Amino acid sequence: MRYIRTTLTAASIATATALVLTGTAAAGVAHAQPAGLYAPSALVLAIGKGERAATATVERAVTLNCAPRPTGTHPAPASACAELRSVDGRFAALTEEPSQKMCTRQWDPVVVTAQGVWDGKHVSWSATFGNACEMEGTLAESSTVFAF
Repeated sequence: MRYIRTTLTAASIATATALVLTGTAAAGVAHAQPAGLYAPSALVLAIGKGERAATATVERAVTLNCAPRPTGTHPAPASACAELRSVDGRFAALTEEPSQKMCTRQWDPVVVTAQGVWDGKHVSWSATFGNACEMEGTLAESSTVFAF
C-alpha cells in the first residue's frame, strides 16, 4: 500500500475535526442540524513521526464516524467502531497489551492520535511509540482502529 506523506499542523487537524463534527465539509453550511437522537461519535485518527502529538509530522490520517452508523475514510469503519465500543471509547485500552513482536531498539518515535467526539464526549488522546515496529506490535496485531 502506498501512502502520501503530508505535513499537517495541530490547527489543521483541529479544523478537519470541526468540519467533520459540524458537517460543513459536505454541506457547506455553518451549523449542521443533528441527524437523530444519537450522541455524536466522530473522530480524526492520525499517525505521525515525532515525540509529541503537537509537533509530530502527520503521515496518515482518516475520519471515523460511528453514530448513527459507521462511515468515514477509515478502511474498516464498522470493525473500528465495534472495537471502540467494546472498550467504551477508552483508547488507552487499545495499548494495554504489550507487544509480542520482536523490534529493534532504534529511537524513531511514532505518535498516534485521536481527536474529536466519542459518544458525545470530547476526545483528545495520543500515544508515542519508540518506532513503527513497536506501534505495529502493540496496535496493529490486536486493533483495527489504527490499521490504516
